[in-house]
Amino acid sequence: MAMDTGDSDDIVAGINVTPLVDVCLVLVIIFMVTAPLMSDPVLKVTLPKARTAQGEETDKLTITLSKEGDLALDHKIFKSVDEMRDDLRVRLAGSESKFVILRADEEAMHGKLTDLMSVAKEAGAQHLTIATEQKR
Repeated sequence: MAMDTGDSDDIVAGINVTPLVDVCLVLVIIFMVTAPLMSDPVLKVTLPKARTAQGEETDKLTITLSKEGDLALDHKIFKSVDEMRDDLRVRLAGSESKFVILRADEEAMHGKLTDLMSVAKEAGAQHLTIATEQKR
Protein backbone atom coordinates (compact mmCIF):
# COMPACT_ATOMS: atom_id res chain seq x y z
CA MET A 1 0.00 0.00 0.00
CA ALA A 2 1.25 3.38 -0.92
CA MET A 3 0.90 6.22 1.48
CA ASP A 4 -0.48 9.37 -0.09
CA THR A 5 0.17 12.63 1.63
CA GLY A 6 -2.06 14.62 -0.73
CA ASP A 7 0.70 16.99 -1.90
CA SER A 8 1.27 15.23 -5.23
CA ASP A 9 -2.30 15.89 -6.42
CA ASP A 10 -1.94 19.70 -6.25
CA ILE A 11 -1.94 21.32 -9.69
CA VAL A 12 0.52 24.13 -10.32
CA ALA A 13 -1.73 26.87 -11.68
CA GLY A 14 0.76 29.77 -11.73
CA ILE A 15 3.65 30.36 -14.12
CA ASN A 16 6.93 31.70 -12.82
CA VAL A 17 7.57 34.82 -14.94
CA THR A 18 10.79 35.85 -13.20
CA PRO A 19 13.09 34.24 -15.82
CA LEU A 20 11.09 35.91 -18.61
CA VAL A 21 11.45 39.33 -16.97
CA ASP A 22 15.17 38.77 -16.46
CA VAL A 23 15.69 37.92 -20.13
CA CYS A 24 13.64 40.93 -21.26
CA LEU A 25 15.64 43.30 -19.06
CA VAL A 26 18.92 41.94 -20.41
CA LEU A 27 17.67 42.46 -23.99
CA VAL A 28 16.63 46.04 -23.19
CA ILE A 29 20.08 46.78 -21.76
CA ILE A 30 21.77 45.28 -24.83
CA PHE A 31 19.64 47.43 -27.18
CA MET A 32 20.29 50.57 -25.13
CA VAL A 33 24.06 50.01 -25.32
CA THR A 34 24.21 49.12 -29.02
CA ALA A 35 21.69 51.65 -30.44
CA PRO A 36 24.06 54.67 -30.34
CA LEU A 37 26.71 52.62 -32.17
CA MET A 38 24.37 52.12 -35.12
CA SER A 39 23.93 55.85 -35.73
CA ASP A 40 27.62 56.73 -36.03
CA PRO A 41 28.39 58.36 -39.39
CA VAL A 42 30.68 56.63 -41.87
CA LEU A 43 33.11 59.55 -42.12
CA LYS A 44 34.25 61.32 -38.96
CA VAL A 45 34.17 65.08 -39.38
CA THR A 46 34.59 68.04 -37.02
CA LEU A 47 31.53 70.20 -37.47
CA PRO A 48 31.77 74.00 -37.21
CA LYS A 49 30.38 75.63 -34.07
CA ALA A 50 27.21 77.75 -34.26
CA ARG A 51 24.24 78.83 -32.19
CA THR A 52 21.33 77.00 -33.79
CA ALA A 53 18.03 75.45 -32.85
CA GLN A 54 17.68 71.69 -32.69
CA GLY A 55 16.23 70.23 -35.87
CA GLU A 56 13.25 67.94 -35.88
CA GLU A 57 13.56 64.31 -36.88
CA THR A 58 12.22 63.72 -40.35
CA ASP A 59 12.79 61.59 -43.42
CA LYS A 60 16.24 62.90 -44.37
CA LEU A 61 19.40 62.13 -46.31
CA THR A 62 22.84 63.05 -44.97
CA ILE A 63 25.76 63.98 -47.19
CA THR A 64 29.12 64.03 -45.37
CA LEU A 65 32.23 65.82 -46.65
CA SER A 66 35.55 65.21 -44.87
CA LYS A 67 38.47 67.62 -44.86
CA GLU A 68 40.28 65.27 -47.27
CA GLY A 69 37.38 65.55 -49.74
CA ASP A 70 35.87 62.10 -49.06
CA LEU A 71 32.10 61.89 -49.61
CA ALA A 72 29.39 59.75 -48.05
CA LEU A 73 25.66 59.55 -48.63
CA ASP A 74 24.24 58.25 -45.36
CA HIS A 75 26.40 55.13 -44.85
CA LYS A 76 27.73 54.67 -48.39
CA ILE A 77 31.12 56.16 -49.33
CA PHE A 78 31.76 57.65 -52.79
CA LYS A 79 35.01 58.68 -54.46
CA SER A 80 33.54 61.64 -56.37
CA VAL A 81 30.45 63.80 -56.63
CA ASP A 82 29.68 62.31 -60.04
CA GLU A 83 29.49 58.79 -58.56
CA MET A 84 27.14 60.02 -55.83
CA ARG A 85 24.84 62.05 -58.10
CA ASP A 86 22.75 59.14 -59.46
CA ASP A 87 22.38 57.47 -56.07
CA LEU A 88 21.31 60.79 -54.54
CA ARG A 89 18.73 61.33 -57.28
CA VAL A 90 17.22 57.87 -56.70
CA ARG A 91 17.16 58.30 -52.92
CA LEU A 92 15.54 61.74 -53.16
CA ALA A 93 12.90 60.43 -55.56
CA GLY A 94 11.85 57.93 -52.89
CA SER A 95 11.89 60.48 -50.07
CA GLU A 96 8.73 62.27 -48.95
CA SER A 97 10.41 65.32 -47.42
CA LYS A 98 13.31 65.65 -49.89
CA PHE A 99 15.36 66.99 -46.97
CA VAL A 100 19.18 66.90 -47.19
CA ILE A 101 21.61 67.57 -44.34
CA LEU A 102 25.14 68.56 -45.33
CA ARG A 103 27.78 67.54 -42.77
CA ALA A 104 31.07 69.16 -43.77
CA ASP A 105 34.26 69.21 -41.74
CA GLU A 106 35.11 72.73 -40.62
CA GLU A 107 38.40 72.42 -42.53
CA ALA A 108 36.74 71.21 -45.76
CA MET A 109 37.07 73.33 -48.88
CA HIS A 110 34.25 75.87 -49.17
CA GLY A 111 33.97 75.29 -52.91
CA LYS A 112 33.28 71.58 -52.47
CA LEU A 113 30.46 72.34 -50.04
CA THR A 114 28.81 74.74 -52.47
CA ASP A 115 29.21 72.13 -55.24
CA LEU A 116 27.43 69.58 -53.03
CA MET A 117 24.64 72.06 -52.39
CA SER A 118 24.05 72.58 -56.12
CA VAL A 119 24.24 68.83 -56.83
CA ALA A 120 21.64 68.16 -54.11
CA LYS A 121 19.33 70.83 -55.54
CA GLU A 122 19.72 69.43 -59.07
CA ALA A 123 18.97 65.93 -57.76
CA GLY A 124 15.64 67.13 -56.33
CA ALA A 125 16.33 68.30 -52.78
CA GLN A 126 13.74 70.81 -51.63
CA HIS A 127 15.28 71.59 -48.24
CA LEU A 128 19.00 71.89 -47.42
CA THR A 129 20.62 72.46 -44.07
CA ILE A 130 24.22 72.51 -42.91
CA ALA A 131 24.94 70.53 -39.73
CA THR A 132 26.81 72.33 -36.94
CA GLU A 133 27.67 71.68 -33.32
CA GLN A 134 26.20 73.83 -30.55
CA LYS A 135 28.50 76.49 -29.09
CA ARG A 136 28.92 76.12 -25.36
